[in-house]
Amino acid sequence: MTTDLQRRRGCCCCCSWRLWLIVALLLMLVSHWAYNRFTRDVPVEFSSDEDHFKYGSTGGERDAGIPYWVWKTLPALFPEFLPNGSKGFASLGFVFDPSRPTDKDLPVGVSKRNVQGIERVFLNCAVCHVGTVRDTPSSTPRIISGMPANTVDLQAFERFLFACATSEKFTPERISYEMKSLGSTDDFINRALLRYVALSLAQQRLIFLRDRFKFMDREPDTGPGRVDTFNPPKVLMNFRMDRLPEREWVGNCDLPSIWNQGKRQGMWLHWDGNNNSVEERNRSAAYGTGAIPPTLDRPAIKRMERWLRDAKPPPYPYAIDKALAARGEPVYREYCASCHGRSGEDFSGTYVGQVTAIDQIGTDRHRLDSYTEELCVNQNQLYAAYPDERFSHFRKTNGYANQPLDGIWLRAPYLHNGSVKNLRELLEPAGKRAKTFYRGYDVYDAKNVGFLADVAEENGKKYFRFDTALPGNGNQGHEGKAFGTELPADEKDALIEYLKTF
Repeated sequence: MTTDLQRRRGCCCCCSWRLWLIVALLLMLVSHWAYNRFTRDVPVEFSSDEDHFKYGSTGGERDAGIPYWVWKTLPALFPEFLPNGSKGFASLGFVFDPSRPTDKDLPVGVSKRNVQGIERVFLNCAVCHVGTVRDTPSSTPRIISGMPANTVDLQAFERFLFACATSEKFTPERISYEMKSLGSTDDFINRALLRYVALSLAQQRLIFLRDRFKFMDREPDTGPGRVDTFNPPKVLMNFRMDRLPEREWVGNCDLPSIWNQGKRQGMWLHWDGNNNSVEERNRSAAYGTGAIPPTLDRPAIKRMERWLRDAKPPPYPYAIDKALAARGEPVYREYCASCHGRSGEDFSGTYVGQVTAIDQIGTDRHRLDSYTEELCVNQNQLYAAYPDERFSHFRKTNGYANQPLDGIWLRAPYLHNGSVKNLRELLEPAGKRAKTFYRGYDVYDAKNVGFLADVAEENGKKYFRFDTALPGNGNQGHEGKAFGTELPADEKDALIEYLKTF
């Protein structure tokens, strides 16, 4: 017969077995949850290819991403570091689309990705290649993909982040409180990670980058619509920026348009024609969005490339004198077509996509000199662990590349450094071009083909004063009979009218 002691022992064994089973199941559930959370890597997806270009991730959030709620918090907590703090990131020229159905607080060129359970944001390619146009000061801006980002001041954005990191208000407690007051929906784990780990690491990283980016203080400010293309990569490749020779200091240049990339395959790209592979150039550009070889989102980049292959600029939206434009066509064919293509659609021409020597074109040479043989050699080591993607096309040149003129009406100011305010002035010798003007204003000047450049301030927003006397800002060059600056006034008028059709 079973004794009471035996029954009690059997009951205890059964309870112990059940307890261990419950513990094991809980451990399995927790492990499954932790695995799914801390291996999560999910970008926001878009059905439209153009929206994907404007907001899709290149992978930069994986390593360089800013937590979404920190992004929202910074302009609210540090308005004193913004040109017009009450307008947040819009005061830096970032473009916001009010018709966007979700995340209206994220501007064009900022993507979102959930990495390890935390929503992170960072820049994508569109931050440099989407701009706006207004017909009048009271008009709603038209957002145009593929044109230069004519209002965004990326250098001011960098300085804003550096200033935040060095402020006494940049503490986990202050930022956490501000996030909560803004309605943060992060869970307990995210809040704890941000408060006790991530914010301190982010601050250290920003302070490190601030010190490495001090080279910006010795060159003229870029202002909106411009960027120093190749000095930041020198920083990322651990060049000693304090030891660069003075001729390399200034690399400021205008942001380019990027339509019709399929037709540009094989042409020499970038302002100085240092690469002739569209795909390699795109991976190089993604490097600037924080997407390094191990973190690059290759399918996302390919989708952007497919859209850009056939993307077209919008037609000129204002009146065109067709008779005058017809008179301008033979003038264009004689003076411009061999270097810039037969039209905005036909890129054929003897020198299209080739490099014109600096001594011949005569424009400011600072951007050319900032890109060096040493940087070229280092760039060609990128993606060395990825044989099918390893860079191999970069080269050092002695001039600037002749670009097709598709969408030329949207690409002002002109020349590689954005030093000539409109197309009409580009057809004048340097002595007749404006020595100073304002950048970042997006109201269009249909008469002269460019943006109005004499507006210093509007509704409390101050625009950037561009001074052609500063290093890298020279507006000389592209002059003489071969470049059309000696044409009679009536032929210049006709040529300008014809270029509107591009």
